[in-house]
Amino acid sequence: MPPAKDTTAAPKGLERLQRILADAGVASRRACEELIREGQVEVNGELVTDLPAFADPKRDDIRVNGRRIKMPEASVTVVFNKPTATLTTAADEPGMDRRTVMDIVQHPLAPRLFPIGRLDYDTTGLLLLTNDGELANRLAHPRYEVPKTYRAIVSGVMTKESLAELERGVVLAHRTHGKTRGAERTQAVKVTVTKQLRDRAHLEITLTEGRNREVRRVLARVGCPVRKLERVAIGPVKLADLRRGNWRDIKPSELKDLKKAVGLIDAGKGPRPSRRPSPESR
Repeated sequence: MPPAKDTTAAPKGLERLQRILADAGVASRRACEELIREGQVEVNGELVTDLPAFADPKRDDIRVNGRRIKMPEASVTVVFNKPTATLTTAADEPGMDRRTVMDIVQHPLAPRLFPIGRLDYDTTGLLLLTNDGELANRLAHPRYEVPKTYRAIVSGVMTKESLAELERGVVLAHRTHGKTRGAERTQAVKVTVTKQLRDRAHLEITLTEGRNREVRRVLARVGCPVRKLERVAIGPVKLADLRRGNWRDIKPSELKDLKKAVGLIDAGKGPRPSRRPSPESR
């Protein structure tokens, strides 16, 4: 018969040892219980063979067969209102000394965060930074079609013909590594004219692709070059009243909706595990 289920409450600040091992990816919780009973687990140099057993995963030295376990890094996502004249990168090119987003975002885990996608040097607005590689990869992947919304001031007049062309998709040259490699039609770009003046227009633009400088390129293609550009939303996450140059931790409700949008949470099934960021993602 399986052992009776233990209902002993964990002391304050401690967690059940088998849960700590399972959270560290050692094995399933039940298998971790067996490892403990078999004498394969030590806490602070002392062999633990009886359950219930408790430990502090942040402070205690926990080892399985002599190897110290490593707890998964806490997942962090930051919402940032990027100012102009700021690079969306962790460090500038050698010999340059331009400001980067990481010079501004002074988060306790800032050395482990990286931007999701990019905003041009002079484009302002919503940028997400994270240490969650799977979330970043999915938000960048076109298959998930997470909408991104911008507000723009452009030169010229946005005509009905231009709007129709944008909604059909605009043919742009496809460039990789500084070379043109054919041309591709963009997906439909939704544009709303919020104000039309004699020589300029105020627009709201929503698209689901993330090509390099796509907003600026498609608007220039229809004769309305961008004067100012600001991103105000990425899927369910809105810039709202976050002031330029400020940042905040993402709200749990925003993160949940964002993960739903990219399939990391299935309705009724809870979250799927996220991979840590790969070195290439950093």
